[in-house]
Amino acid sequence: MSLEAHVRVRRGEFELDCALEGSAGETLVVAGPNGAGKSTLVEALAGLLPLDDGEVVLDGEVLERSSDGTRVPARRRSVGIVFQGLWLFPQLSARENVGYGLRARGVSRREARARADALLARLELDSVGDRKPSELSGGEAQRVALARALAVEPRLLMLDEPLSALDVERRPRVRALLQATLEEFSGVRLVITHDPLEALLLADRLAILEAGRIVQVGRPDELRTRPGTPYVASLVGQNLVSGVLRADGDIARLEFAGGALVVPRGGLASGSLALARIAPTAITLATTRPESSARNAIEGRIEGLYSVGDRVRVRLATSPPLVCEITHEAVQALGLAEGGRVWASIKATEIDVYPREAIS
Repeated sequence: MSLEAHVRVRRGEFELDCALEGSAGETLVVAGPNGAGKSTLVEALAGLLPLDDGEVVLDGEVLERSSDGTRVPARRRSVGIVFQGLWLFPQLSARENVGYGLRARGVSRREARARADALLARLELDSVGDRKPSELSGGEAQRVALARALAVEPRLLMLDEPLSALDVERRPRVRALLQATLEEFSGVRLVITHDPLEALLLADRLAILEAGRIVQVGRPDELRTRPGTPYVASLVGQNLVSGVLRADGDIARLEFAGGALVVPRGGLASGSLALARIAPTAITLATTRPESSARNAIEGRIEGLYSVGDRVRVRLATSPPLVCEITHEAVQALGLAEGGRVWASIKATEIDVYPREAIS
């Protein structure tokens, strides 16, 4: 099975114009900031929002094509969706919600009930079949919506911000169940999210949507080593600086608005537009100007400290803005606190430089 889509939709002054390809056996995650057009993309693929231009082809079947007027109604598309707002029928029980699509397709009440109960059991919801949506927890409601989407055995399964409504405590367990369910699903699977952890844990392949356009596509490790925009860099936990490379022999400087960094030349010609990736762990902090061999020493204010497992991410108001990652022990030893001033040191050899136009 496969999905091939070129979607162009206008909503007021906003325009979504992007192309996507997905295949069975992989989870394609579309990630992007709020307002990028992610939910608009879901509605367009599902047939809830007509295309202004483009086409949607699922497993060789043309679901919509603007050039010849083809448009299969949403109810006839082999698409299962878990919407961000879930959209469970409040008057129906969990079992009836799951079986609703089956009943609409002519499946008998007995068979629909049996299939719904089987799906609820698979998602660890054996005990909630008779409950109404108002009687379910957030995690239970999320899984009921997923069971309803799976019940009709779609060729395309789309999940729009599947964990956004859950509290922090419930997310890990529901995420694990979601991941296992996706791996068992035989059709094309598409997940929409703005959450970095969700994107990186669920994705076989990532498509980054910004301002209605796909700006980069690749495996998570590919995006981690070659982020193409500041948003992508932030998503995969990296720093990214864009500028013009100025080289004199083997020494190079990446000039950007507000400053410059000493960087490897990377085989680029002087005057090239370039991107510099800096891993948070490659940055060393000190409370006084460092006397190390690092070619880059930048002073700035601490904007925030965030605990991430056994490390602390420190956000710096420097030029360029940076995020570094150090141990809890280092934070205590240096006496770091929000609002304090520090020096950030970066060795030129720790900076990865590549052409800006090389990102796809």
